[in-house]
Amino acid sequence: MRALLTKLEQASALDRVGDRLQRAVQATIRPQRVRDLLHGVFIGHPLHPALVQVPVGSWLSAAVLDLMPGQRRAATTLVGLGTVSALPAAVAGLNDWAGLARDQRRVGLVHAASNTVGLALYAGSLAARLSGRHGTGRALAYLGLTAASAGAYLGGHLAYKQGAQMNNSAPELNLISDGWHPLADMATLPQRKLVTRQVDEVSVILYRHGDEVTVMLERCPHQSGPLGQGEVTEVDGHACVVCPWHGSTFRLNGGEVMHGPSGNDQQVLPTRVVDGVLQTRVP
Repeated sequence: MRALLTKLEQASALDRVGDRLQRAVQATIRPQRVRDLLHGVFIGHPLHPALVQVPVGSWLSAAVLDLMPGQRRAATTLVGLGTVSALPAAVAGLNDWAGLARDQRRVGLVHAASNTVGLALYAGSLAARLSGRHGTGRALAYLGLTAASAGAYLGGHLAYKQGAQMNNSAPELNLISDGWHPLADMATLPQRKLVTRQVDEVSVILYRHGDEVTVMLERCPHQSGPLGQGEVTEVDGHACVVCPWHGSTFRLNGGEVMHGPSGNDQQVLPTRVVDGVLQTRVP
């Protein structure tokens, strides 16, 4: 299985379809506010993993009820709920997928294809049940569950092995030792400019606004882009840093994500000034 997934990650033949689909998704979901909504910017957490709980839970529950007598109506209801709720989950997933790296998109393409087959089978199952053909409906549902389970396995590979839509900067907190670390003399920090420093070899950015200084992990949560090379802009009255790789935007006075494709906030570190020296530590 590991060898198969590695081949899938390296299957450049999928790029022909994947690149076209990526352009189509980006052209269809155009307003930035809609993209941000689907990325989960408003909750500071990717939306797609939360949305998939409804169809997965509904379909798994229906599979159990299909094994029990007298539960046709309940099973049909759950199959319908899962089928309908899978649509917004799929849209959010496609929106996330369009912002991934190429090797991630290859696995994601097969993930989406498997889930599409599962959704089609469940739609057929719902139609069969509503027309009174419950035996056919159960058979189609179990086939759909098999396809959706394969898609879920690939989704887990995407998240946990390839790091898709995970907070790629958060593990760096584990590399910073306990206690306060000196960063810079306050007198040397320029106003409203990004400055890059190291804390135990972990890169952070500093941003001074008056007497307040933000210390933030430099690696972008989305794809580890260098925020220290990004631009400072204003969004809704707040100074923000824009990742130079994919445009994810984070508030400099709190780390909240303002625009995707990142669905995660960026980690800000506590600060203090001792004898004119700015210090920071792990939260």
